[in-house]
Amino acid sequence: MAGVLATSLVGCTESGEEGDDSLTLGLLLPSRAVPRWEQSDKPLIEKRVKELCPECSVVYANAENDAASQRQQMNSMITRGVSALILDVVDPKALRSSVRAADREGIPVVAYDRLAEGPISGFVSFNGGQVGRLQGQDLLKGMGARADGGGVVMMNGDPSSPNAAWYEGGSRSVLKDKVRILKSYNTLGWRTENANDHMSAAISDLGPNQIDGVLAANDSIAAGVIAALKSARISPLPPVTGQDADLDAVRRIVEGEQYMTVYKPFRLETEAAAAMAVALARDNDLDALVTRSVDSPTTKNIPAVLLTPIAVTAETIGRTLVRDGVYTIDQICTPKLRPACDRIGLTR
Repeated sequence: MAGVLATSLVGCTESGEEGDDSLTLGLLLPSRAVPRWEQSDKPLIEKRVKELCPECSVVYANAENDAASQRQQMNSMITRGVSALILDVVDPKALRSSVRAADREGIPVVAYDRLAEGPISGFVSFNGGQVGRLQGQDLLKGMGARADGGGVVMMNGDPSSPNAAWYEGGSRSVLKDKVRILKSYNTLGWRTENANDHMSAAISDLGPNQIDGVLAANDSIAAGVIAALKSARISPLPPVTGQDADLDAVRRIVEGEQYMTVYKPFRLETEAAAAMAVALARDNDLDALVTRSVDSPTTKNIPAVLLTPIAVTAETIGRTLVRDGVYTIDQICTPKLRPACDRIGLTR
């Protein structure tokens, strides 16, 4: 994959005047509630676009998890006449008309991380079923003997996101017939505060001693879950999963509050999306860039790249996140966490 993504795309220029050979790419990300979008994806995509096409420009918008805002942002970029769009869609159905509008104007759309609907030209993401399976497998490991018939609360993602069902399906395929799903919640906006409310309600309904594990769909949700468990003075904390390898989540794993997260090497995802968008903007095909095809509810045989996620626990932080340069040991190991880091071998 690294070799494929290194394909050189050259020759684009920009002077800022209409009618010249400049290329402008639009980047639409879904929210700031999940730290990765602003902290990782945006700068990495911008960096890779510049590497592939130094004179190209990127215009950016964040929807703040509001589909109407994202539709307006996308329509504005279409009116502006961007050469291609990278869209991480808030709500696929709500944005379908905008994807069709882009297609009518000859603007290709790369669906990023979440599969958009309508005539998209390419899709880049991680295998969501595998994300869920990794979460389920590690949750069972963390539960130990209680994995045989124990009680689990599921904190799923926002149902408007196609990835939420993808993750949930993967995790349920592992948990089925092994544990009891006591409660299952959808977390609107993937918001920490919503997850906290749901977890507090689950503790109130079930009692503090019935919850043997929590399948949290991502790290923002895990943060709300863990805060509710601590507020209820539940000790020891049951294992809680996560996703996205947020720095705060990695620190919670070191401290023993969160059991695992799913690391999705964002650099590979951003490089694939940037390469697709620049190629499409230059009217090049994607044959050298894609690895497979996928179907959406509206479109068949979409050229796609599906990357492999990686489970991270306390024992594997060093050989995954630190090794890949996502975080340094100093970033992870605050003075408060230094003894815990030493215990798990995170040393300089």
